[in-house]
Amino acid sequence: MGRRTRKERTSTRIIKGNFMLVILSGVSGAGKDTIKKELIKRMDNVISLPSYTTRSPRNDEVEGLQYHFISKAEFKEKIKAGEFYEYDIHHEHYYGTSRKLMNEKINSGKVIVKDIEVNGTESLINILAKDTKIVTIFLKVGRQELKNRLICRGDNLSEEEIELRLDRLDYEESRIKMYDYVIKNDDLEKSLDIIMAIIKNEERLERNKE
Repeated sequence: MGRRTRKERTSTRIIKGNFMLVILSGVSGAGKDTIKKELIKRMDNVISLPSYTTRSPRNDEVEGLQYHFISKAEFKEKIKAGEFYEYDIHHEHYYGTSRKLMNEKINSGKVIVKDIEVNGTESLINILAKDTKIVTIFLKVGRQELKNRLICRGDNLSEEEIELRLDRLDYEESRIKMYDYVIKNDDLEKSLDIIMAIIKNEERLERNKE
């Protein structure tokens, strides 16, 4: 059974701006990063908001693009300084949403896409939803397909590490009701078409309110 990781909220200050935050969630291996990269390529008005993390970068990851990679000591210093809207410990690594980076993007008029796990999603909703347009999307993937992806991804995960991620699947999917949209991500192009349509529709609905 999935284990809930520790979650702490370090700021309750609300930010405002002309932007929409799209949250992508799903267990490790669900395809969040691939979807995010393709959305940025295909939609001129979409930008990314990388999290800070203490885990090591994968072979295809670039500092500042997918994540900002820092040491655990550096991360803890940022916690003490109150630099995160939220942070979490996931598979023994810290992940956090930077207040400074978020604030730099809020007046861009762009759609900000952020991939984050379920605990972080709940925190951001609690902090920002009253003043911010937030659209939450959960990427769902079958257990066997997830296992195949984890094996083929090139992270050299042990069998135990793979099982931990499979166990996490149960916990993450237990939080699906919190999300606006749930998409079965077994076909990249189909998933992208659906998500791009969601973003365009949500933008249209938001404009109609003005």
